[in-house]
Amino acid sequence: MKLRFILNPRSGRRFRTARLSHRLRAFIAERAPEAELVITRGPGHATELAREAVAHDCPRIVAVGGDGTMNEVAQALLHTHSALALVPCGSGNGLALHLGLPLTADAALELAISPTARIAAIDTGTVNGQPFFNAMGLGLDADVAGRFNRLTRRGLWNYGRTALAALREHRSESCQITCGGHREEIDALLVAVANSDQYGNRALIAPGARVDDGMLDLVAVRDVGFAAAAGLAVRLFQGSFDRSPHVRSWRGARFLIERRAPGVFHTDGETHAGAASLQIAVHPRSLRLVVPADCTAIAPAEDRLTAGFALQVP
Repeated sequence: MKLRFILNPRSGRRFRTARLSHRLRAFIAERAPEAELVITRGPGHATELAREAVAHDCPRIVAVGGDGTMNEVAQALLHTHSALALVPCGSGNGLALHLGLPLTADAALELAISPTARIAAIDTGTVNGQPFFNAMGLGLDADVAGRFNRLTRRGLWNYGRTALAALREHRSESCQITCGGHREEIDALLVAVANSDQYGNRALIAPGARVDDGMLDLVAVRDVGFAAAAGLAVRLFQGSFDRSPHVRSWRGARFLIERRAPGVFHTDGETHAGAASLQIAVHPRSLRLVVPADCTAIAPAEDRLTAGFALQVP
């Protein structure tokens, strides 16, 4: 089997990723001599490298990095025959955790080349045409993502400190949210749209969300004080976030978010300048993914739909 491993050397903890590059070379030489390893040089390069692999009919393309690397590689694989495999080494690894993918390098590498792994199709989302695969967000969500990306040290502890600092300074904004013909205005601290159930690190922003139901889950948090926000943070890890009276949730295939002025939003943790109006849509079963044979996060019925997967150009 021909594979391409795409490694982002700047993902997660740099010392761990540096060791991983040596492990990858040894693994390829021993277990997958037909594969190749390529290293990204900067933002957007992973997408270029993945497109090259798709053009050469590579059946599996392996993203070695965090959620941002996963996003860049997956963009090139949308609506193609090539399947995405993940070797998670970022700070959150939200999609990998949701799917129950192995988090250790050795187990993830073995899954990537396994002939018995399932190739299953998952939903993806876009916001004003920008793809996301795990979650997107605005407000405090995007503020925290931007601050966190500027840190030289990552990890859950530093993410928590960054979130607290942002919470002290961030102000809510008025948003109109439209879903299925129903419109609601909310003074929101943050708005997140999730494909999976979590941000990463098992922080469940949308408990019950699935990546194979043809729907996205929108979660809006009303403006709250510091004490209430601390309670919400606890709920994130208890799986009860959506039951808070401060949280409003919708499930749908399309959303329109209208805010008073342009601003920042994030897709899978990477921030972008955005318009005041954000059109969000789900794209059912648009990405093929390598998952364990016993994966329960994707219904087995989805596998049959990938057999005749049509090759399209996004």
